[in-house]
Amino acid sequence: MSAYRGAEMIYPRPFGMVTAAGDKDYPVDFSHLSIMGTTFGAYGVEPNPDVAIFPAVNIETAIGRDKGIKMKLPIVIAALGSTDVAKNNWAGIAIGAAISGIPITIGENVCGMDEQAEFKNGRVVRSPDMELRVKLYRDWQEDGYGDVIVQANVEDTRSFVHEYVIEKLGVTSVELKWGQGAKDIGGEVKVSSIEKALQLVERGYIVLPDPRDKSVVNAFKAGAIKEFERHSRLGMPDHESFLARVEQLRKIGAKHVFLKTGAYRPSDLAKAIKWSSEAGIDVITIDGAGGGTGMSPWRMMCEWGIPTVYLASLAYQYAKRLAEKGQYVPSILIAGGLSLEDHIFKALALGAPFFKGVAMARAPLCAVMVGNTLGELARKGELPKSIKDNYGETIETLFVTAVQLKEKFGSDFERIPAGAIGLFTYLQRIAQGLRQLMAGARKFSLEYISRDDIAALTREAAEVTGLRYVMELDAEEVERILEG
Repeated sequence: MSAYRGAEMIYPRPFGMVTAAGDKDYPVDFSHLSIMGTTFGAYGVEPNPDVAIFPAVNIETAIGRDKGIKMKLPIVIAALGSTDVAKNNWAGIAIGAAISGIPITIGENVCGMDEQAEFKNGRVVRSPDMELRVKLYRDWQEDGYGDVIVQANVEDTRSFVHEYVIEKLGVTSVELKWGQGAKDIGGEVKVSSIEKALQLVERGYIVLPDPRDKSVVNAFKAGAIKEFERHSRLGMPDHESFLARVEQLRKIGAKHVFLKTGAYRPSDLAKAIKWSSEAGIDVITIDGAGGGTGMSPWRMMCEWGIPTVYLASLAYQYAKRLAEKGQYVPSILIAGGLSLEDHIFKALALGAPFFKGVAMARAPLCAVMVGNTLGELARKGELPKSIKDNYGETIETLFVTAVQLKEKFGSDFERIPAGAIGLFTYLQRIAQGLRQLMAGARKFSLEYISRDDIAALTREAAEVTGLRYVMELDAEEVERILEG
């Protein structure tokens, strides 16, 4: 297909309808680390078999310099922006995150891609899509948990998106974007309308092929060109402008400022952590290679950048050096291919005490998509026989958490999209699984997770992470026990 469709084949297909990530087998990944259990003692509760039970494990946490963003699980939904796969599933993502008590990040280019958005002198003054995304989360946010964070890239910054959401929508948490783990270029989407392509050019985006070119217009009319690619520009951060922008955002009302950086070379990571320390950034999200929601070039997802375990290990080293000098270290979230409870435990242990949680996008998005699909099939009476025979034909019987949600929300339960129930159910599975793993390590609250709760299964993994090789773990203590 590359021989006749060319650059179209760089991306996953059908573009905007699927979610995917890199599928390369890295030399060291999280499977090369193993969680260490113990049968002695308990941290965070009384060491009593009737007290130290896994349901008693506390997995709540808070992030930010002031610990002002509370979370029922150590998870933030990472930035989902202007892509169709995010927009089409936003209700499930936002409501599911809100009722689960975790923050969500609205990604780049939402205002720029909003056909109904209004701009004056290049500055966004209204975006119905952005308003809806913020409102959907806030309408279901409860108990002071979670937050809605709005991200901005180069084009967003030029169109004053952060100023708009702070001043007009009351958003108090914002994220500066340097990049992500799935690619080392800006975000991209595809549009099938030449009118939309022209609108995006007017709003300052890079659009390929150029919809203003007469030969392109003719090719589009003839059907040879069926879609246009919209690309974001590469960011060009520098020290002084970064510090100035953080200060400026705080002056106009941002209570929490995040930085999102990607799988770039080690010196870039060092700058991200050091500059964030100097600027008093609240949270850094560090996204390793191997992740992605599906809009990135296939080969780029697999063949560029530093994989998550390697990047997390470097981040730990750099944060530790700053802390040893008495310098401030922001809350760190690690991202990149994480999806289940063991990933979360290992990530927190690998970066302890600096990693305060993880960021995930693709896995929660998949949960929403599954929920939406099941809900639609149930509504049409078209559920597969295997599902009907085992789990019934209604939302209340399909989703194991439906009874819990119905009891909590009463008549409002009917307004919760099936995708949101899918996300909530998935996160409850993670919550219980994480509690079980933590109880096995005798760590009954997140702050007690430490690096010696995991071990490297290979010499190479030990070298990369700085963890003890499993055959050498506890060597000194073993010697004392056997010789005592």
